[in-house]
Amino acid sequence: MSRPLSEFARYLRTETTGGLILLGATAVALLWANSPLRDSYHALREFRLGPDLLHLNLTVGDWAKDGLLALFFFVAGLELKRELVIGELSRVKQAVLPVVAALGGMVVPALVALSVGWGTPGIERAWAVPVATDIAFALGVLALTASNLPSSARVFLLSLAVVDDLGAIVVIAVLFTTGFDLVAAAVAVVALALYAFLQHKRVRTPWLYVPLALVTWVAVHSAGIHATIAGVALGLLTRVRADEGEAEAPALRLEHRLQPWSAAVAVPVFALFAAGISVDGDALGAVFTTALPLAVLAGLLGGKVIGILGASLLAVKLRVAEKPRGTGWRDMTALSVLGGVGFTVSLLIAELALPAEASELAKAAVLIASATASLLAAALLLRRSKVHARISDTVSAGAEPQTPAGGKPPGPPNPDTVSPGTEPQTPAGGKPPGPPNPDTL
Repeated sequence: MSRPLSEFARYLRTETTGGLILLGATAVALLWANSPLRDSYHALREFRLGPDLLHLNLTVGDWAKDGLLALFFFVAGLELKRELVIGELSRVKQAVLPVVAALGGMVVPALVALSVGWGTPGIERAWAVPVATDIAFALGVLALTASNLPSSARVFLLSLAVVDDLGAIVVIAVLFTTGFDLVAAAVAVVALALYAFLQHKRVRTPWLYVPLALVTWVAVHSAGIHATIAGVALGLLTRVRADEGEAEAPALRLEHRLQPWSAAVAVPVFALFAAGISVDGDALGAVFTTALPLAVLAGLLGGKVIGILGASLLAVKLRVAEKPRGTGWRDMTALSVLGGVGFTVSLLIAELALPAEASELAKAAVLIASATASLLAAALLLRRSKVHARISDTVSAGAEPQTPAGGKPPGPPNPDTVSPGTEPQTPAGGKPPGPPNPDTL
């Protein structure tokens, strides 16, 4: 197994564990916010700390949203750059597909949400809620239900989710930036330029990088831009190729050290303070009878599948991109359904875009849509995993296909046509078909 692929497997394992912890944090938030102790939950979330200087007197919930998620996006930026430079996405046609799919998975849900909620107060901002795919949850579901899918499918989902979330962060920066401070923005640009220069000069000491990262975060936050932008920018500026004699490149070293903190602490703590919404009968009824949350539900559950799968199909048919190796369109459909798990960034956008009451309804819709998409995708992925397991068994048999009388050898097992409950057909010669050919899937 190649180094980039083994590193991706390690990333996936960590994100899977993080997804389970994230699920636990969400459950705690929902139980706490709907228990007799709900006042203590809201008091803790709204408790303020930090200096007034540079707009840093924030609530605990804001620190989780602006601070901890910056770490999450820094790690995501590191992983994306590594995949683009030396990983599965280093080939142009492989890299194009998740980008195109992510764009489709942003534009179509936004259009669906606008169509469903047209004329509803707040929809001019709420359309952005369903544009994001949650990395931790999506990878967690994938790892738990699709162990036999090709690793390239996992890389596709990771890349799709990262690009999708980066696009959502751009939406946040453009639409939800208030009180833009030009001086602070200039400081952020200088700090980022210095970070890139130090990377270029192979400086390794954390005594420079840690203060510089903090300055970048404070400057971006003070500029009025959402502070998670700082994490993304720093991750994409980090060097991913190891020099001769260097055990690990800086990006890999930072990933090893920070990813467990991101997956097991940063994202779950954010979820703890973002997912605490009321789920009584009236609140749930409002989700299914009010246009704004219905627009969010439609965007995540319908728009995501149509956007991701439709854009992928179009890109492959036009030959500007290639499917992940070894996958069929039914696999891609299951992955597209999984793209409807919005959670982390969708909750973040709901908080930023909407006033309190509308935000609570939108967040409830995000939770319901994410849970529904997870269950549907899990069922589809379990079925597809069985198909790939049977194809793998066929390949491991090691027999060459026999050419029938017509002179044309039998085709390989196709993941889109093999049933999980039956073995691939054996031709008249008595030997099983050859290994799957990615070009025919």
